[in-house]
Amino acid sequence: MKRRDALPALLWRLLQRGTTPPGRVYLIGAGPGDPELLTLGALSRLREADIVLYDRLVSQAILDLIHPDAQQVYVGKRCGRHSVPQTDIETLMIDYARQGKRVARLKGGDPFMFGRGGEEVETLAEAGIEVEVVPGITAATGCAAYAGIPLTHRDYAQSCLFVTAHRQEGAGIVDWQALTRARQTVVVYMGLGSLRQLCDGLIRHGLTPDWPVAVIEKGTTKDQRIVVGTLNDIACRVVDAELSSPALTVIGEVVRLYGTTHHRTPAETASSLAV
Repeated sequence: MKRRDALPALLWRLLQRGTTPPGRVYLIGAGPGDPELLTLGALSRLREADIVLYDRLVSQAILDLIHPDAQQVYVGKRCGRHSVPQTDIETLMIDYARQGKRVARLKGGDPFMFGRGGEEVETLAEAGIEVEVVPGITAATGCAAYAGIPLTHRDYAQSCLFVTAHRQEGAGIVDWQALTRARQTVVVYMGLGSLRQLCDGLIRHGLTPDWPVAVIEKGTTKDQRIVVGTLNDIACRVVDAELSSPALTVIGEVVRLYGTTHHRTPAETASSLAV
């Protein structure tokens, strides 16, 4: 086969329905929003699935790529308000798989990055259900790229720390020492509601009030908005801009690079993945 024919042939194989065994679960990362960031593996499994259990952060453009014969079931969560409790979601996956269905559990971002994918894999394994994890582009890398903010840079940051502001009840105190290390970027998932407390804590534990911060709302989508400020004023700027979830917070000197170069934006994305 000639090289120029290889990609169309690969896509054709990926989009064929019924080529994988039934009675299994796919944990699929849908990426941060833009359907062009969906992987070929994710697209293939979505076309295979008989049942798709999807989260709130999965865009309609991605849902439109699901095979038209598949049943779609919404199991979204928001700020602790669960339309379907986590244990019920896991029970649904097990029950459908035992019926011989190919079940897709479709999550925003990556299923193993603050997506409870690890817990679901454990539960499915205990039930004897075969599971396949299909990684997705996590919000930190996708949103930062579309905002033109590199998470690492030789002049500013040699490490990057991903944390979530949503912690399990009874969890220990915040590791402020880890969050305030030098030459590091910190990316906070689900932190909009506690942004002021986070910034105050970082200042108390050693970062300067003028430390750069960016908050990215609905990153990689056509509704993406970015607010840039400092630890001292970002909470007020976010309130003034009326930002809402989902939003990602990037903290570190790399934020100084925002706006210095041309970068890919959602408005430039021709999302033409109709299948």
